[in-house]
Amino acid sequence: MKWYQLEATEVAKKLNTDLKKGLSKELVQKRLEEYGYNELVEKEGPTLWEMFINQFKDFLVLILIAASIISIFIGEVTDAIAILIIIILNAVLGVSQERRANLALEALKKMSAPKAKVIRDGQTLEIPSRELVPGDLVILETGDYVPADVRLFESVNLKIDEASLTGESVPVEKTSDEILDGEVSISDRSNLGFMSTVVTYGRGKGIVINTGMQTEIGQIAEMLESYEEEETPLQKKLAEFGKFLGYIALVIVGIVFILGLIRRVPALYMFMTSISLAVAAIPEGLPAIVTIVLALGMKRMIHRHAIIKRLHAVESLGSVTTICSDKTGTLTKNEMTVVELYTGHKTYTVTGKGYAPVGEFFFNEDKINPKEDPNLSLLLKIGALNNDAKMEKDHEYVWKLLGDPTEGSLLVVAMKGGLILEQLHECYPRIQEIPFDSERKRMTTFHKNFEKNKFYAFVKGAPDVTLALCTKIYKHGTISPITEDDKKDIMQANSKMAKKSLRVLAFAFKEIDSIPEDPSPDKFEKDLVFVGLMGMIDPARPEAIRAIKICKSAGIRPVMITGDYKDTAVAIAKELGIIKNQSSAMTGSELDKVSDEELAKAVKHISVFARVSPQHKVKIVEALKTNGEIVAMTGDGVNDAPALKRADIGVAMGITGTDVAKETAEMILTDDNFASIVAAVEEGRVIYSNIRKFIFFLLSCNVAEILIIFFAMLIGWPIPLEPIQILWLNLVTDAFPALALGMEPAEPNIMKEPPRDPKESIINKRMQWEIIVQSIAMAAAVLGVFKVALNIYNNNIYIARNFAFVTLIVSELFRSYTARSEELSIFRLGIFSNKYVVGGTLFSFFLILLVMYVPFFRPIFGTIRFNTNQWLFTLSFSLIPAVVAEITKVFLRMMKHYS
Repeated sequence: MKWYQLEATEVAKKLNTDLKKGLSKELVQKRLEEYGYNELVEKEGPTLWEMFINQFKDFLVLILIAASIISIFIGEVTDAIAILIIIILNAVLGVSQERRANLALEALKKMSAPKAKVIRDGQTLEIPSRELVPGDLVILETGDYVPADVRLFESVNLKIDEASLTGESVPVEKTSDEILDGEVSISDRSNLGFMSTVVTYGRGKGIVINTGMQTEIGQIAEMLESYEEEETPLQKKLAEFGKFLGYIALVIVGIVFILGLIRRVPALYMFMTSISLAVAAIPEGLPAIVTIVLALGMKRMIHRHAIIKRLHAVESLGSVTTICSDKTGTLTKNEMTVVELYTGHKTYTVTGKGYAPVGEFFFNEDKINPKEDPNLSLLLKIGALNNDAKMEKDHEYVWKLLGDPTEGSLLVVAMKGGLILEQLHECYPRIQEIPFDSERKRMTTFHKNFEKNKFYAFVKGAPDVTLALCTKIYKHGTISPITEDDKKDIMQANSKMAKKSLRVLAFAFKEIDSIPEDPSPDKFEKDLVFVGLMGMIDPARPEAIRAIKICKSAGIRPVMITGDYKDTAVAIAKELGIIKNQSSAMTGSELDKVSDEELAKAVKHISVFARVSPQHKVKIVEALKTNGEIVAMTGDGVNDAPALKRADIGVAMGITGTDVAKETAEMILTDDNFASIVAAVEEGRVIYSNIRKFIFFLLSCNVAEILIIFFAMLIGWPIPLEPIQILWLNLVTDAFPALALGMEPAEPNIMKEPPRDPKESIINKRMQWEIIVQSIAMAAAVLGVFKVALNIYNNNIYIARNFAFVTLIVSELFRSYTARSEELSIFRLGIFSNKYVVGGTLFSFFLILLVMYVPFFRPIFGTIRFNTNQWLFTLSFSLIPAVVAEITKVFLRMMKHYS
């Protein structure tokens, strides 16, 4: 179907949709079943069977399988089959971990998927883009991604960047009224919008004509494969470290094998022992566990109102040293309320809070009727007409805002003044507009007054910018030339409002001859008539005040970046506790005057940037990064995208943010709240800390296993562990306790520590020494119990190996508790405070009892039933490494205290 050749009404008729009400719920459901979801077909991942087979591609595992098969042929059937079963169990566990990580990442991907604004059953709704169907009516605004292929039926100065589809570098102007003849290339279909392109200017509405694989982008082969999450720097480093450790383990295992042959241990037995030790010693599951912990941590962040889109962002969160935040809605409540008006050289106050249109107007202490004051009446009209927000009544006394809170406050104050918005829009319909632009800092709408048959341009914007465009002033119902005294009085009024922490907007108008088809700011935003100012309050969020205190104790500097005036910004920043005096603030104009080198010095003490543009944000980020800061930057607009991309962590607003900002950012705030950024930083620190904990645990245990066999061979003792016992303890201890450590709750002092140095290795010198101490302690405990058991039981290796086997497993289970913190005592943390560690260790302990007390398993694993005395004897040795770990913590705390 060549939709671009049809009138919009014809398209609506063919798709059985209403251009005002849209589709019904019933029809949407039918079309979902018919057309499927609006998404591109993704490349299929490996099946469970393929994932299972992949677990056996490790070189050492293949050698062990081959050795087991050889053992079967030479008569060692029981041990060989048992080893093969353990290998299969390990593979099942690996598949389970990989599957769990994939599911967690898939769930996160869906949560961060783009949304679309649609009209259904006459109501404006926001839905996931994947739920769109042909015939849906889509609302497009600046910064939105076009969620499907659409035939436009409304457009106002609409421009769409189609570079992702056509390669065209310049945004394409779109016109809904145009009908095209014949064959027209995609680049020239000016009445269509295409999936995945970006609205860069204006606004419009479109009828969905194609979804999913039927869209133009769906038919491009390169776009069919979904984005695959790359390994994070941490995962890459750990994979490299795992290989390095593997090579060392293989060298030691090789030495063990040679020592065994020198001592005339049977070659096959020695070979099986060596390979089993290598399999157990190399932490091949480390990257998978890291992915799971990162993904599960990201899911926890969602409950704290932060969606992390990319795994590497979690690593950066723990290193953040500076958070650059917008003011409105992030540090403040975003419940704008107009409380002060200035017009005709008079200042009026307005009562009432929030979006309930109930309040009164006062001049000094006298109550005023706005309808009787021509200046006040015109000011309220311009505020209500130059406006994209809507107020809807939810219940009898509850009003709901659809749109920008600042614009909502203008509607509310107009309603408080007695204006009926529906009648106002009928009398002054909007016919054309010049949308708000962050560089112009103003918005202009064009209206026709049918009663007087006149045309007007209504302007609202920043006071200084708007006033500079005015040559006349509206006073006492008449227009006169504006004087320098007028301008001085206006700016004084603006300054007074700003010092009260009010956000101030200026309003002006201009009578014009006719409505322009393609309005230009240069032509129509000049020679304006100044009408007045409105000052609105957006109180600081109480939780933001608390979050800023936490930031400072965590060594993180909060920086406010706002388009508001310096006085307003400073007042709010003081209330929030960001700054103490005005010397810590800088304006955009001051920023323009300094060099990059001077700015890099200035940002060390400047914590408030006022009257800045999105372009300034990039300069601020660059200056901070020059000083070695790790920067998180918030943003919501299209123009914020470069700053979000340049920052170490780009943070987009989930409520007010554009699709472009959300797509560019690494993190999306679902509540647009500064406190959620701080919560995410805390969660990022917890995740990184937990990754360190299970790495610490795994490596200390694995190194201990190598040392036990190595030292035993070196000093001429019998081998303390059977090959099957080595593999079983690897299965028992590496999986469940290690994963449980990744779920450790935040330590009490996690936000009192300085940010982590991103250059520091996760396995730093301190951890290296602790691994050495713990590995030696475990090796000493196992070798000690083995030697004592040999003496007690008349050199009975079979019984002595049982003591070594159980002591090693139990000491590793105790190790999972002491590894829960590198500094804090297990008693300070609480033994049962991590239910996952408790559950993991109990399950692992059950698996020990299984091979010791079930008669079927005892001959396979070479185990015996322990009596009470034997358990007490074993536990006394198993506790030695745990005691050593706790003493080490005390020593390290003392060293830290005196350093």
